[in-house]
Amino acid sequence: MFKKTAIAAALSASAMVSLSQAQAAEYVIDTEGQHAFIQFKISHLGYSYILGDFEEFTGSFNYDPENVADSSANLTVDVSSLNTNHAERDKHILSGDFLDASQYPEATFESTGFESTGDGQGKLTGDLTLHGVTNEITMDVTHIGGGEDPWGNYRQGFEGSTMLDLSNYDIDMSKFPPVMHELELYVVFEGIRQ
Repeated sequence: MFKKTAIAAALSASAMVSLSQAQAAEYVIDTEGQHAFIQFKISHLGYSYILGDFEEFTGSFNYDPENVADSSANLTVDVSSLNTNHAERDKHILSGDFLDASQYPEATFESTGFESTGDGQGKLTGDLTLHGVTNEITMDVTHIGGGEDPWGNYRQGFEGSTMLDLSNYDIDMSKFPPVMHELELYVVFEGIRQ
């Protein structure tokens, strides 16, 4: 029931960087430094929530603060890296009942467009492939900030969120109440300029 992915990608966002620093560039998402996260929240029967994340993924984004419409992102997620802090539940989610990770080991996101809504905000559109199904999604994204780090690198950071209807990815949630048919996907990406 958890859609990860892909989602990922929150990149793009807005021209908050000074003109002296402005330039189109590719950024590799900093997963080694644990400065990027793909997390989700889904209702548990309407009584509480299940929180989880996907711990292994790779990706990059292109960001031009002078032309944010040309921003782009891509992400590949290892579905088996799902973690909800409950081993038996994770095993069930990864089984053929839900994500079927043995048949669909990866989830991917490829952006197709970005629209600035002003003040560091925007909407990132792209194709999310999960459980063997590809759908277009739109994620609300926010530019967190950018600049030099203490080690001589230049970084940009974004966060984003969207709602995913699991039935759109052929994940059968019919045994569960409607409140469990959607999940909230939340991503935070910090990238290092190449």
